[in-house]
Amino acid sequence: MQRLTADSVTLGYDRRVIAENLSVGIPDNSFTVIVGPNACGKSTLLRALSRMLKPDSGRVLLDGQAIHGMPAKKVARTLGLLPQSSIAPDGITVADLVGRGRYPHQGLLRQWSPDDERIVEESMAATGVGALADRYVDELSGGQRQRVWIAMALAQQTPLLLLDEPTTYLDIQHQIDVLDLCAELHETQGRTLVAVLHDLNHAARYATHLIAMREGEVIAEGAPGEVVTAELVERAFGLRCQVIDDPETGTPLVVPAARRPRHDKTAAAASAGG
Repeated sequence: MQRLTADSVTLGYDRRVIAENLSVGIPDNSFTVIVGPNACGKSTLLRALSRMLKPDSGRVLLDGQAIHGMPAKKVARTLGLLPQSSIAPDGITVADLVGRGRYPHQGLLRQWSPDDERIVEESMAATGVGALADRYVDELSGGQRQRVWIAMALAQQTPLLLLDEPTTYLDIQHQIDVLDLCAELHETQGRTLVAVLHDLNHAARYATHLIAMREGEVIAEGAPGEVVTAELVERAFGLRCQVIDDPETGTPLVVPAARRPRHDKTAAAASAGG
């Protein structure tokens, strides 16, 4: 089953085509991670899947319907998005920003409720920002702000959650904390997650389904243990490497080839010329 798919889409900005005739299906109840080199189209694909970017041709389907023909609130109750860069309104507190994640669930007959309050508090606790509830968002560090935006996405309580580079601005400890949280949401709540990540080793460790892109095309997809090979890494990223088992998880671990020291190169050149 695939609730979210892209069917033969052509994506671009103005007249610049990023991807052409691209088809992708997101497996239900998966933690899908999209990887690839810079400017390969992975964030563009995520924007299309989230309804932020309308395809020039083809369709993005959510539960069998063209997503751009659906009411915005209906989409927002099914699909949450953490964009790559988010700007908070001036003078808004953490609790108020996270509370905006409940907006899709409000209406004329349903206003703010104790359930909304509980969900906001749980979302802040899950992301470690509960103690910041009364702070202004623009006073926070980059890493703190990122966790607040994730809390807002969690408060939306959608079965599908899309995250564009969710570990941006975070140090290594908080990167792992955020990805552990994503894995927990997937495993314990059955949410379908789709994330764009730059770190291939993080992707291989956390993903249940991996999509590798290059130049607007999907060049491989499947379980990380099947997809992440030295050949794929060189094809996608132009990087020579070894792929070994992660000693902690058994998932693929990419070890880049070592740079040859300069004196070795000089000696080799002298020997060749001698």
